[in-house]
Amino acid sequence: MARLPRLTLPNVAHLVSQRGNGRQAIVLDNEDREALVGLILQQAKGLGVALHAWALLEDRLLLLATPTTPDGVPKMMQAIGRSYVRRFNQRHQRRGTLWEGRYRSTVVQAERHMIDCMAYVEWQPVRAGLAAEARDYAWSSHRQLVGLEQSRGLSPPAAYWALGNTPFAREEAYRERVRAGLPQALERQIADAVEHGWALGDEAFLQALQRVTPRRPTRARRGRPPAQTPETVSR
Repeated sequence: MARLPRLTLPNVAHLVSQRGNGRQAIVLDNEDREALVGLILQQAKGLGVALHAWALLEDRLLLLATPTTPDGVPKMMQAIGRSYVRRFNQRHQRRGTLWEGRYRSTVVQAERHMIDCMAYVEWQPVRAGLAAEARDYAWSSHRQLVGLEQSRGLSPPAAYWALGNTPFAREEAYRERVRAGLPQALERQIADAVEHGWALGDEAFLQALQRVTPRRPTRARRGRPPAQTPETVSR
């Protein structure tokens, strides 16, 4: 079955995932990591994409961002992908693709799931066994959002600012939110949404999406629609 086109909308949060081809490493050392993060920040700024959270794992890149234009995220990912692969191949004397096909993404209802998705992104290094706690991992946005490092091109969303009235209160509340992790069911829901491109939000959010895009925002119901009887046809 052909894959559905991505949902890409302006002024709506997008959760993006890009894996290495065959789960191979997309970074081999800190020079690679710094180059890829630099490209992300550069392209996000240049294309008017607000970057809320990110995590760079050995074989996967995760971003949570809100574009100001319909093609902001696709253009950003295309520019990052092409420039980084060219640099990576030249530096490591290799050829061929680095990415596992096209990136995966979903749109997110900010009012309901923004902090959940930020926590999901920044918890992945811990889940992958790369750090004992999110604050111990150098290659994500978490240390910036909890005040351990100076912010580099991040745009904390309204949901983050609402966590407290002072920087310390916000940082502490956010630190505890990420440290607590997500309920297993919610983590699976987010992972499934980004993998298949199903929008993440409540019914009103999904209905609003359906009014502005012909692409269905949720998984189609299984089975055939109920057969119409002469009574239902005549109603």
